[in-house]
Amino acid sequence: MDKNEEASGEKSPEKKEEKETKGKDHEDDDDDDHEDDRKIEVGPQYSLKEQLEKDKDDESLRRWKEQLLGAVDIEAVGGCWFTLKEGCRYSLLFTFEVKNNIVCGLRYTNTVWKTGVKVDSTKEMLGTFSPQAETYTHEMPEETTPSGMFARGSYSARSKFVDDDNKCYLEINYTFDIRKEWLPT
Repeated sequence: MDKNEEASGEKSPEKKEEKETKGKDHEDDDDDDHEDDRKIEVGPQYSLKEQLEKDKDDESLRRWKEQLLGAVDIEAVGGCWFTLKEGCRYSLLFTFEVKNNIVCGLRYTNTVWKTGVKVDSTKEMLGTFSPQAETYTHEMPEETTPSGMFARGSYSARSKFVDDDNKCYLEINYTFDIRKEWLPT
């Protein structure tokens, strides 16, 4: 303290700022320490292919993963699942089994995105199905793939099969391409 501060009992503005700044720096350090304490450390990330191959020798783990993921073709994971030619006609045919309980009001929904923008959404009521040994089949109405320069490219999609009780039987995300010509094999 200098003599003026002693006489007036006040600190000079420069010294006040210096003390406030020091206090703020110290408080910021405390906040950083608390933020570090709250961070969650995430374990290593594995691709789906690595996850499936990781415990392939353990039969019970393999079955558990198949239950969670369904039957996954490891080669198809990650890339384009299929390619459609622009302007071609197609229809989807679903084949499925119903065991144990009646499935009431099974609905199929499919949503398609191109570069993050929703470009198509389909909803179809498939019906109510009782348990039986034979498989059920349901053919969707025929559709035509879009054509033209703007329709070509890569798409991502999500298909779901959900009943009236909102029980999801299958949800699958996939990617596909629409091209002018079929890819050479």
